[in-house]
Amino acid sequence: MSDSRESGIPFTITDIDVGARLVEALVQHVRSNGPLPIGYAEVLERGRLMYPHDETLGHAVPVGIRPKLAFVARFCEAAGVPDLARLVVKDVSGREPNSDDRGIAGADWSAALAKLGAYVAQARAAVPRNLKPRKERPAEVSWYAYFCSHREACAKVTSEDKKEIVNMLMAGLDPDTALRRFLAAKAEYDNAV
Repeated sequence: MSDSRESGIPFTITDIDVGARLVEALVQHVRSNGPLPIGYAEVLERGRLMYPHDETLGHAVPVGIRPKLAFVARFCEAAGVPDLARLVVKDVSGREPNSDDRGIAGADWSAALAKLGAYVAQARAAVPRNLKPRKERPAEVSWYAYFCSHREACAKVTSEDKKEIVNMLMAGLDPDTALRRFLAAKAEYDNAV
């Protein structure tokens, strides 16, 4: 349960907390719209509307959503319900529900949501102790120092990309691991349909 599907890097507290909010947002989406696909940005926005004061969710950006969706998928598997993460896509234009997704609407989401708190607590307990969360400013300073000394490795990182890397640093990852995880996530995001 403790690792995301990206590069064997463990889930961070941020992945778990935002992932849990996405479970709730996706359940609300299914209850309102059925098993229709929903975009990365739209599911984050739905979560923000449900939890307007959640700073961690407020920092989340679409390019970094994959580990959070990996958490959603793991939770759904553990709860014995269809995978809500399958509904989340980069671009929803022209997409119709997949025949495999029709079972999502009929699942017992109330029972699944009742298990979410315990699953989150178990996942948080499995987070490696070396992942110590930081505040935003120290994370930005750490990234700047790394960026200055590794300019060649950071050549393709834009100022927009920096937001997700700082999010990872705030979650406790070191700059090198955050950069590798970000570059893998960005490649997956760019190739997503």
